[in-house]
Amino acid sequence: MARNRDVTGPNQLWEVDIKYGYVHGEDRFLYVLSYIDVFDRAIVNYHIGLRCEGKDAANTLEQVLWKRELYGGTQLPTIRSDNGPQFISEAFESTCERLQVEHERIPSRTPNMNAHIESFHRLLEDDCLSRHEFKSYTQAYDILVEFMDYYNNRRMHSSLNFFSPVEFNKAHVETGLMPKSDVKV
Repeated sequence: MARNRDVTGPNQLWEVDIKYGYVHGEDRFLYVLSYIDVFDRAIVNYHIGLRCEGKDAANTLEQVLWKRELYGGTQLPTIRSDNGPQFISEAFESTCERLQVEHERIPSRTPNMNAHIESFHRLLEDDCLSRHEFKSYTQAYDILVEFMDYYNNRRMHSSLNFFSPVEFNKAHVETGLMPKSDVKV
């Protein structure tokens, strides 16, 4: 069960959730699974696909641990999710166990406990998914990858002292810069 905590640095708490999009030209849905670091607001990894199962959530988690150079380490983030089928699946739970990553789930009907990823998915909807009528999955994939790059590298966040997530993380490492307010979740 999710609990309140103070997040004082990167890689302490990551929230994960899934957003659906629609490919008009192919009359089918696509799925975007995103992991966000609550401290620096970076989308640390994501999965875009025509399906999204527990094994996809697990593989994306393993990839992000490698990407952030945490794989096999002793200081691993807690993963917070809702109770979606991907996150209660045997594939996801056994991967968390094997990797020794704590997985906490929010209570039903409490999306505010996953506020950071919910906020990101709102931006993804408003600034990307609702602005495009995708002709193909390939086009949707390319536009989503471009949006993720924009969000992480160029979009300024007021809570991050008007830095992008990547710039903020770099400034935090180099100078100890902290978010404008304490991160309590």
